[in-house]
Amino acid sequence: MSFHAAAFIATSLDGYIARPDGSIDWLTTRAEQAGETGYDEFMSSIDTVVLGRNTYELALTYDSWPYEGKQVEVLSRTLDPDTDDRILVHRTLEALVETLTDRGAQRIYTDGARTIQTFLTAGLLNELTITTAPVLLGTGIPLFGPLDADVPLTHNATRTLKAGFTQSDYTIQH
Repeated sequence: MSFHAAAFIATSLDGYIARPDGSIDWLTTRAEQAGETGYDEFMSSIDTVVLGRNTYELALTYDSWPYEGKQVEVLSRTLDPDTDDRILVHRTLEALVETLTDRGAQRIYTDGARTIQTFLTAGLLNELTITTAPVLLGTGIPLFGPLDADVPLTHNATRTLKAGFTQSDYTIQH
């Protein structure tokens, strides 16, 4: 692959990225308290965003389109390809990778649990930044799912943010 794929995501302490209904109110009500997370700097290094349908639909609820100026690809078997001229819809990972490669994508932000899991199991994810919020949800959408094999990681750094948030950076060993 000629591109570098990274995930930059927040979880509850028990590993959930959203409630069972997809809500991230547990994060949005606390996020400002965390202070500087490095997200803006991370986004400035990205040329392409890859989302799943659920994450794309969540982004539509924000006051403004959060991916302005970025190429946005959505991996979905069901989303209408003509639904939004700001995105390209791909039915398969193979089609997505072909488009990314053909377009010369350099740094990709993968977002959403299923998309991150798909990139991880396909060996396409290079780095992982997880911000952990000081809250237990007990149930919800987990960041990670079943794996066919261990995924070895190199721990690069962990830093303490404000209000009990922590953030860890990992490189995925291939």
